[in-house]
Amino acid sequence: MNLPETPAQVDPLQVRALRAFNRFYTQRTGLLDPYLDSDFSLTEVRVLYELAHHAPCTASDLKRRLLLDAGYLSRIMRRFGAAGWVTRSRSTVDARQLALSLTPEGRAVFEPLQQRSRDEAARLLAPLPAAQRDLLVTALARAQSLLESPGTPTSHTAVLRDPRPGDMGWVVQQHGELYAREYGWNSEFEALVAEIVAGMIRQHDPVHERGWIAELNGERVGSVFVVRKSETEAQLRLLILSPAARGLGLGARLTDECLAFARAKGYRRMVLWTNSNLTAARAIYAQRGFVLEHSEPYRGYGQDLVGETWALKL
Repeated sequence: MNLPETPAQVDPLQVRALRAFNRFYTQRTGLLDPYLDSDFSLTEVRVLYELAHHAPCTASDLKRRLLLDAGYLSRIMRRFGAAGWVTRSRSTVDARQLALSLTPEGRAVFEPLQQRSRDEAARLLAPLPAAQRDLLVTALARAQSLLESPGTPTSHTAVLRDPRPGDMGWVVQQHGELYAREYGWNSEFEALVAEIVAGMIRQHDPVHERGWIAELNGERVGSVFVVRKSETEAQLRLLILSPAARGLGLGARLTDECLAFARAKGYRRMVLWTNSNLTAARAIYAQRGFVLEHSEPYRGYGQDLVGETWALKL
């Protein structure tokens, strides 16, 4: 059995190479400057990110994910609480702890920072040809995997990419399989999704519409799409996650990508249609300010269901 080397045994040339990359990366990304030209530290923005994408979560969850000192985190949370950015409620998992979530005001503070971060990442990637961007993303995922501490859970960083040929067939398949297995819906639903997908492909407007495929370790695990309903209104469609991708905040991340795209394109409102029994998806929509506008019982896919229309003013 090969025992791990001690720090003193590591080749100094390898240490020098890693430090050189760290200096290069911090300079290119501006990590030594005020973060994203805001009044926040990098750590504070990381806390906001966790609250935006993994809420509700406890202070213990935040400490574990971000490796933060308890006192430092407490000071950050006091500041966020005094500003009205965080809400606290009794945890449904452990009644001894408080579950933390962003308020609408907190989300309004975080979303512009998130968009600026996306823009900065896009600025770094834009000069590279598409093939080289794919190589870089794969290399980064490999580096993260190699640097994970032995015995700790993998962080499961997902890659969101544009749809490719064959992906839309996978979207139909996933809807058919998952909704049959988890909700007992019959093939009528798969037929409906196939019709929606066919229409989206035939009528796709690349300027005003976009879709994302989520991957974990090179495997497709999720999708979501923004389609144009009018000059001022967009529709969120076909949000789905495979069981392997749940609990990672990926549904929230996909939804946030849709909202950021819609806002950037000047849409004033986003709508979506869902069903009352899809509780996980409905929670994601509600946390982002979507409001239930209309509901109606109906018989479909072999079940008695309640269809719902949700909307968000952008």
